[in-house]
Amino acid sequence: MQKHHTLAGLFAGLAAASIWGGMYVVSKIVLEVIPPFALLTIRLVMGALTLGIVIYFRNKRAAVKVSPTSEFFWKSALVGFVGYGISLGFQFVGTKLSTASNGSLVTSATPAFVLLFAPFLLGERATPRRMIALLISTLGVLAVIDPRNAELSPSLFLGNMSLLAAALTWALYSVLVRKVSQNGDMLTSSAIMLLGGLPSSLLFGIWEVQRQGVGEITIGIIFGLLFLGIISTAIATFLWNYAFAELPAAVASLTFFAQPVVGTLLGWFFLAEKITPLFLAGGVLIGFGILIATRE
Repeated sequence: MQKHHTLAGLFAGLAAASIWGGMYVVSKIVLEVIPPFALLTIRLVMGALTLGIVIYFRNKRAAVKVSPTSEFFWKSALVGFVGYGISLGFQFVGTKLSTASNGSLVTSATPAFVLLFAPFLLGERATPRRMIALLISTLGVLAVIDPRNAELSPSLFLGNMSLLAAALTWALYSVLVRKVSQNGDMLTSSAIMLLGGLPSSLLFGIWEVQRQGVGEITIGIIFGLLFLGIISTAIATFLWNYAFAELPAAVASLTFFAQPVVGTLLGWFFLAEKITPLFLAGGVLIGFGILIATRE
């Protein structure tokens, strides 16, 4: 790996995961007014529109304009459907039927699933160094989220299985991003991927609004939507996709572990939650694991 590409991809992945780790407070507030799939639909539309505007002005300044082929469009849309149609759908269901601590624990398996898919879809070997890096980072994230808080009650089984499916399909999405990125422009592909999640989110979103309705849209909710649509969807999606375009999938996936770290830090800063020695040790292990992976 070239050093500047490695660093750029690494920072992009960490930035995306950090944004997602910090969006839960905003999401919680907005979800009190707008149902989950309706909110996802708004996010996807705003995200695709934001990236579309960037693409428009970029092409306007460029001497040569390149349009996506029909094959590239449909491949990107299908990958987007896996990530934003299927995976996020499972995540919403799992979050509703299970617990937040279970969600953190189960979705932390995503990098391991990336390591499972990468050899078959990308031909990337699961080297001993990458396996060790994954093991160390996983131990770190377990320290951060503390699995002792997890609940294995039979009543949560469907929710936990949905969360597991969400982690599995998000790993598949991430690996497919790297495969698609080898044949086209990543910015354009990212915008198309967001559109790929619209058919299912729109269908469920309409059903939700008819059943539950929508609460009062205040200025605070509007700012929340702008943050979720532009920052958490458009920018974070492009950064995550860029990380997988620049780095081997097994390495890029480790940046996913920044999510629980950032979430815990924000809880400490805004909600006065305690930072434990176990959290600090976990953060060090995660960083050490990522460092090991990128030295290959």
